[in-house]
Amino acid sequence: MTQQLEAITTAALSLGLEAASRRHETIAANIANAATEGYVPVRLSFEDRLAEARQTLRDKGSVDAFALAGVRMQVEPATDAQGRPVKVQVDQEMAEMARNAVQYQALTQGLSRHLSILAAAAADGKK
Repeated sequence: MTQQLEAITTAALSLGLEAASRRHETIAANIANAATEGYVPVRLSFEDRLAEARQTLRDKGSVDAFALAGVRMQVEPATDAQGRPVKVQVDQEMAEMARNAVQYQALTQGLSRHLSILAAAAADGKK
């Protein structure tokens, strides 16, 4: 059971860090191309796929690292309700980048704590 808990925690934190990193890349691309004629901004589609993993958790009562490994992120064009590309709003993109940076920092802190616990367990509590 302990190995499963460790594996799912590591997988979840790793997936979150990967998503935050890729989201940062898409936001940066949108900002860099804001003045480019014909540029279609992009968004990282991740939350929908994560919702599928959450549903599995609700249905089965558990989720494993393998199920999280199946969660894929896709870069998709940002469109309005009619399917037309939206215009890049630099202020909104900057706010999103700041929010994403805070999430990334929280995830790195969580991973650091998780790895510290594992290191302490591996050392049998000895320093």
